[in-house]
Amino acid sequence: MPAPPAPPPDHPRVSVIIPHFNMPDALARCLASVSAQELDGDVEIIVVDNGSRITPEAVLRDYPAVRYFVDPTPGPGPARNTGVAAARAPVLAFIDADCRAGPGWLKAAVEAVEAAGNRGVVGGDVCIDFVDPAHLTPVEAYEAVFAYRQRLYIERQGFSGTGNLAMHRDVHAAVGPFAGIGVAEDRDWGQRATAAGYRPVYIDAMRIYHPARPDLASLRIKWQRHVAHDWAEHRAAGKPLATWVAKALAMPLSVLVDAMRLLASSRLSGLANRLRGIGVLARVRLLRGAEMLRVIGAHDEDAATHWHGGAA
Repeated sequence: MPAPPAPPPDHPRVSVIIPHFNMPDALARCLASVSAQELDGDVEIIVVDNGSRITPEAVLRDYPAVRYFVDPTPGPGPARNTGVAAARAPVLAFIDADCRAGPGWLKAAVEAVEAAGNRGVVGGDVCIDFVDPAHLTPVEAYEAVFAYRQRLYIERQGFSGTGNLAMHRDVHAAVGPFAGIGVAEDRDWGQRATAAGYRPVYIDAMRIYHPARPDLASLRIKWQRHVAHDWAEHRAAGKPLATWVAKALAMPLSVLVDAMRLLASSRLSGLANRLRGIGVLARVRLLRGAEMLRVIGAHDEDAATHWHGGAA
């Protein structure tokens, strides 16, 4: 007779919180990678569904110790807040359902937070999970260099993407909850934390892998959402319209500079892969410039208009 499933730990060292929305197959891969992490002490895993049409119960049957909650409020921020409220560990680690934790991810995150005591907040690297590393898709080649630029976000802009973030639970309590779908919740929360004196630290060994977006249409939706976030912040700060327009018009010129960065990047190999990436870079920058000009006259939409449940 098989042994009964192990109950969730009563006194875990870390709680891993995973928001989920309509991607049970990706969640299965994420849970396998998190469950394989090596760490002294108990690990609590919490999955919070964000109002999916395709719910993850079938996947969770293979992980009976995982604690499962539902928060139908749109956006991963509210789902993360629900996970935090249920968490029992002093350290909180966040990973998205469509990500795969690299070896040593959790150990690096927990040890870095614990070293900083109850003021610890850290973020790590996010790499593109190539389907065929020898022959990248154009979007893979572009995103390998220009997506999920965690070191830049953390060290220059004062926030970590919430798909690879860890903190002491006291930091979350002090800073407050993650915002809803209408704002860039990772940047919003991280910059509030920095302003309150809880500046994140970049931990290179805290590495996860994220699949590239499948096509240019998905990139378009991402940048429509980000431009909407940025435009809302620009207006809220009372910044001049001329500054926004100047940035929009500079987008095509930025292709020349960043094409050289892509050619020199250690995240890519092979000239063919690099040229594929440059092609997408040019299309994305033209799209961003055009979208920045378009939103000036778009009065009946916000970032939620372009939300499709994907990662930022």
